[in-house]
Amino acid sequence: MAAVHASDDQFAPTLSDADLHLIGEGNELRLYDKLGAQLREMDGVHGTAFSVWAPNAKRVSVVGDFNDWDGRRHVMRRLGESGVWEVFVPGVGKGAHYKFELINARDRLLLKTDPMGLFFEKAPKSAAIVWDTGGFAWSDQAWLEQRAKRNALESPMSIYEVHLGSWRKHSDAESYSYRELAGELVDYVREMGFTHVEFMPVAEHAYYPSWGYQVTGFYAPTSRYGTPDDFAALVNALHEAGIGVILDWVPAHFPKDDFALARFDGTALYEYADSRRGDHPDWGTYIFNYGRVEVRNFLTANALYWCDRFHVDGLRVDAVASMLYLDYSRGAGEWLPNERGGREHLEAIAFLQHVNHLVLTRHPGVVTIAEESTDWPRVSRLPDDGGLGFSFKWNMGWMHDNLSFLREEPVHRKWHFDKTTFAMMYHYGENFVLPLSHDEVVHLKGSLLGKMPGDAWQRLANLRLLLGYQWTFPGKQLLFMGGELGQADEWSEDRQIDWLLVESASPNRGVQSWVRDLNRCYRAEPALWEADFDETGFQWVNCNDRDTSVLSFLRRDKSGAGTLLVAINFTPNPRSGYRVGVPMPGRWQELLNSDAALYGGSNLGNNGGCETEVQPADGFEHSLAVELPSLALLIFRSPSLP
Repeated sequence: MAAVHASDDQFAPTLSDADLHLIGEGNELRLYDKLGAQLREMDGVHGTAFSVWAPNAKRVSVVGDFNDWDGRRHVMRRLGESGVWEVFVPGVGKGAHYKFELINARDRLLLKTDPMGLFFEKAPKSAAIVWDTGGFAWSDQAWLEQRAKRNALESPMSIYEVHLGSWRKHSDAESYSYRELAGELVDYVREMGFTHVEFMPVAEHAYYPSWGYQVTGFYAPTSRYGTPDDFAALVNALHEAGIGVILDWVPAHFPKDDFALARFDGTALYEYADSRRGDHPDWGTYIFNYGRVEVRNFLTANALYWCDRFHVDGLRVDAVASMLYLDYSRGAGEWLPNERGGREHLEAIAFLQHVNHLVLTRHPGVVTIAEESTDWPRVSRLPDDGGLGFSFKWNMGWMHDNLSFLREEPVHRKWHFDKTTFAMMYHYGENFVLPLSHDEVVHLKGSLLGKMPGDAWQRLANLRLLLGYQWTFPGKQLLFMGGELGQADEWSEDRQIDWLLVESASPNRGVQSWVRDLNRCYRAEPALWEADFDETGFQWVNCNDRDTSVLSFLRRDKSGAGTLLVAINFTPNPRSGYRVGVPMPGRWQELLNSDAALYGGSNLGNNGGCETEVQPADGFEHSLAVELPSLALLIFRSPSLP
């Protein structure tokens, strides 16, 4: 682009006093329409208004391919005491590359990328690119209208977690683009029956192996897979296919890269100055200063931005536990107590309550999900009720207990039987999502299949059993890509998931078919999702038969008319004629059996169903004599009411 030569002060500021007032008090919820690079027409002249918050800088210029990266060309003016610097540059349009050149508080000349940048060069380059994310032609209005009417707690939610760069790769190891994913990924998720996808962080990140959790461009879909419009096209295609989109969102920390937020104007601007509060010991990153109104505004507007500009249906908030505790991963003397002398991070708590309230009230039907790994109370309860305001919380306890239980050789499982039932002891305290996420298949943890004991057949049977239990236990569920293939290798961001496992007839194709049919059954049976968090929706039939390691329970819809029986045999020993009590007489239809030949099992079952007998069992007057195959989960539907 040719250099632009113009007098900068011939144009009035593009930010009004009202804008600056809202920014200063931390209440400009559409901050993305104010700061950064905004395409404008001033006095009949087209160009771009650049603005940035850098209150302690001594000089700020915008530099780019339009002025030979020369900081003398377009020096920005400071707008009063707001800390905002601004300049309108005529002739600069969409696609221009730029950075901010600062003389910071320490008299150092630095190049910084735009904190509000909407699009960036591909890493390792870091210039922002002038863009407009408001111009995509959406066609998902029917989806948005239906979403706004939905009660997420009483709706099906089966989530497929995806790392965009490694779901599929081309033969040259190049990742699929957003537009390519809008074809193949959408078709696959629809065929598999998942209701939602959850993308690991898509916001721009310089370091690919961070998987997106070290964000350097909070307002920009990563350019690795295309433009912001291309990402919008992916979301739009998912919505048109009836599939919701959840994004991983990372307000817990940010990296120390010199070109990004770290010590932005030479001072601890976005982060806490004291390392005992401002440094994250686990990831070598900085922690946001949640008590500073401008920082709270930056993050809150960012959460709203993804919902507004990209129509996302949910935000899964990463590492919430690290935000809640001032002593998280810190020893004595390494942390500062709050004003009350406690370990609770009061500013982070207030921020989470604030952002949850705004997201959920301004975007009806959108959900927020906390990855919170401690026993912090009322995470998914309203702030007015003493909660943090999330819609859901990941149930890390269910995940850890059941993986630990299934690691045991079956002969030993009776001694650990409480692990597989314990989650119901606290289930009604939160609205839970049951996660089998990427965290369980990385860092030398092996794959889900690799955690299962026994020979090859038993490992696959155990995996099918685990997935069946996840889909039938109260709560919503999340499965990381590759788990549905019975992948044996640990996940790596550098290679695609192991599609070869299911490209020909194989036992792994049976696992994939099992997950597909679980989703179809799940969506068709309100008993599996309508009353997840209502005590009427679940009842143990027998959770005490540890000697045979058989578990049975009922799931009911809200009306009570639709009842399902789930029976699980956690051992390789088939149980013939196993007696299970049921609440009503008649023929109970066998809906699913993880031991069916289609799924790679031995094909033992109940010939489509069982008739009750007038023989008391498990506190019921009627019972079934069920054939329970080895390491199998079976689902039965109750007789229809007259």
